[in-house]
Amino acid sequence: MTFRFYHCNINVRDMERSLKFYEEALGLRPVKTKEAGDGSFRLVFLANEAATFQIELTELADHRDRDYDLGENESHLAFKVDDFAAARAKHDAMGCVCFENAKMGVYFIEDPDGYWIEIVPEKR
Repeated sequence: MTFRFYHCNINVRDMERSLKFYEEALGLRPVKTKEAGDGSFRLVFLANEAATFQIELTELADHRDRDYDLGENESHLAFKVDDFAAARAKHDAMGCVCFENAKMGVYFIEDPDGYWIEIVPEKR
């Protein structure tokens, strides 16, 4: 039996805002969508040509008017990048860098809903 990582879910308040962020910050684009017939939710799966998994953005109609409770937000996604300096410059320009761990040589960006994403250099 072999398990293969498929996707990770993130709930978002504003799908368009999140799609813009994930494309600009990480080069992720929609590869599949699904909408409930009653309008209660919308799913958009994101990936890029290098991805071995997808991020599933979920927009719940009954949650568009309030933030999600992320608790202590100790969980996060992590992306490796081949040009760490260029990625850092891009994320600095976007104003989305929220934490740096210089000793470990990584930093974190924050998406519009408060989720943290770790950026790791390819060669570490």
